[in-house]
Amino acid sequence: MSKLSSLPASPMSGNALTEYSVDAWQRWVLFLDVMRRRGEQYEEHAARSAPHVLDYEAELILDGRTLKEPVNYALVRIIPPADCAIDPVKRPFIVVDPRAGHGPGIGGFKADSEIGVAMKAGHACYFVGFLPEPMPGQTIEKVLHAEAQFLEIVMSRHPEADGKPCVIGNCQAGWAVMMLAALRPELFGPIIIAGSPLAYWAGVRGQNPMRYSGGLLGGSWLTALVSDLGAGKFDGAWLVQNFENQNPANTLWTKQYNLYAKVDTEAERYLGFERWWGGHVTLTADEMQFIVDDLFVGNKLAAGEIRTSDGMAIDLRTIRSPIVVFCSKGDNITPPQQALDWILDIYDSVDEIRALGQTIVYVVHESVGHLGIFVSAGVARKEHDEFASNIDLIDVLPPGLYEAVLEPKADALDHPELVTGEWIMRCEARTLDDIRALGGNDLDDEKRFAAAAQLSEVNLALYRAFAQPWVRAAVTPSSAETMRRLHPLRLGYEIFGPSNPFLDWVPQAAERVRADRRPTWTDNPFSALQEQVSGQIVEGLESWRKMTERLAEQTFGAIYGSSALQAALGVDPKSNLPPRKAPKSKLINALVEARTAALKERISVGGLLEALVRSLLFVGMARGGADERGFQAIRVLRRGHRDARQLNLSEFKALVRDQYYILLVDEAAALAAIPAMLPNELEQRQAALQSLRGVLEASGALTEAAAERFAYVTELFSLDKGRVGVKPTPMAVRPAARSRGAVRSRL
Repeated sequence: MSKLSSLPASPMSGNALTEYSVDAWQRWVLFLDVMRRRGEQYEEHAARSAPHVLDYEAELILDGRTLKEPVNYALVRIIPPADCAIDPVKRPFIVVDPRAGHGPGIGGFKADSEIGVAMKAGHACYFVGFLPEPMPGQTIEKVLHAEAQFLEIVMSRHPEADGKPCVIGNCQAGWAVMMLAALRPELFGPIIIAGSPLAYWAGVRGQNPMRYSGGLLGGSWLTALVSDLGAGKFDGAWLVQNFENQNPANTLWTKQYNLYAKVDTEAERYLGFERWWGGHVTLTADEMQFIVDDLFVGNKLAAGEIRTSDGMAIDLRTIRSPIVVFCSKGDNITPPQQALDWILDIYDSVDEIRALGQTIVYVVHESVGHLGIFVSAGVARKEHDEFASNIDLIDVLPPGLYEAVLEPKADALDHPELVTGEWIMRCEARTLDDIRALGGNDLDDEKRFAAAAQLSEVNLALYRAFAQPWVRAAVTPSSAETMRRLHPLRLGYEIFGPSNPFLDWVPQAAERVRADRRPTWTDNPFSALQEQVSGQIVEGLESWRKMTERLAEQTFGAIYGSSALQAALGVDPKSNLPPRKAPKSKLINALVEARTAALKERISVGGLLEALVRSLLFVGMARGGADERGFQAIRVLRRGHRDARQLNLSEFKALVRDQYYILLVDEAAALAAIPAMLPNELEQRQAALQSLRGVLEASGALTEAAAERFAYVTELFSLDKGRVGVKPTPMAVRPAARSRGAVRSRL
């Protein structure tokens, strides 16, 4: 490395071609050697009984193959490094890796990872991974049952933890975690879903072409065919191939060229990533068919149309835990619309989110790609680090929709000592219009995708009736294994592996090259020409990608935008209603009515702690959000208040939510009740008010509406207890009393 960096620049000379030729040949030999090592690494990784790419030692807790309904998943405890001190009071983290063609471990790929930042923040960590081969008869529902048992075990191992486990679901694992949280909400603390496509139809025209693939291929019949050719197993290499096809410039050129051009410094990073990228796994036919039919093509999860084997509907509105959605504008696999538009499918307004007691926090990265969400060190040190450090803040946020905004700690003018990391996380209140502003489908787009889903069902039924019996009869286990071995992605590794006798000369040649490495001068004109040619190749492949994507979108729109085809498939082309929308229930309205009545009965119930929390929320509402400095101040307040110390985090969270709802039900009555909840001693009230001021000003000085509200709270706290029966002067800015209907809409 030092030899390369110390090379002086050289002016153009007659020896430039010779120097470049020697360097190019040496780089080619070293490139072949890296590719040979990649092939060896691939075969060694595949030969392991439980291959993974975790950068940590792990202890097996439960092997899913031993369960009553066996699956190829397992729960392991991550053994923390010596420099990580685990706090037994902090909630454990569980990272669930995606089974989308690759093997497990991407969530703990290196020190700066989801697992790494969680342990650094003092949380015990567990990992849910899987083996390359599924168990016979394995289904997505059985996997969910196994993961429920994993969560029960983790909870039992941490009875002293101040909160239920935080579960991170990456990509494919994200929608699986959400399904389980809807079925078993009592098992979950906060949920973080990273790069997870919950609304697969969604996207922006001209930008997200992968969503058209199912319709252009005629639906999921092809999935059934591939599974039948695999003797009941779907080869995950085909899923990886789909990812590769999204960026032909990188797949066919850039990835390999970057290694060739920087072979002296790039080899280890390249091999480390390829160890995971080449670890292909298989799924059962039932698992893959469910994924394609119900999620990718059918888009049924957000619409509440998926049912378990016992008939229970999976309704994401039943999730009680805070949900953190992490996505990126640079992600062409799961763009922000696919990660967030399930919220639009389920809810009509933020008021409805509040009514159901849900808290949803989202953060949209500006540029990182799909894999960067999980493996980028920069993302781990920023977004994932902040989630891990402030997960309790997210857990006690009042119900609603928020965007997590991260700002450098250096910009904090007020109380930077309350910031735990290098960034300040602030959760700002948002509305559904903020999600719509990111772009998405219109009604015509929704009808096109609905027609594609209907045609998929027709084609799948035809395949199963007329072709499937013949295909299954013709396929044998040995022929299926041969087809898997001959997959182009696997061949790409094996061709350069140790079984290729034409590469026997490479190791010795590479050793000689490394002993006499002669890289070219930095200003060699032929090196510049090489870069120029590479740029033209990338530009050509990018042009090809854009052309094919544009053609795919136009073809999809022309076929499925046909009114005649839509009508023939049962999609009303004249309807003004979305073809996929989660159904509403009058029972929810009745529950809101009952909850409102119960809360009204509790308006005057409580003491100083309830009064403090109610006042804090009343003033905080004017700010439209909260940041970690305020929450750290609340921690101090909680430790200093006797009644608060007796509550665990879940109980404190319930207290905060109750007081928040009481303010929504009848703000005027809730504020008027505060003086009677305060102690008689003026000194105690003033001390409590001072503590309240400290919490509110931790995030900055109170201004405008927040300052006015705090002035009003000050009046409430300073009232003479002999004048309890005298109502405080109403705030001029407070709206008039709300009708019953208005209260319900705010809830």
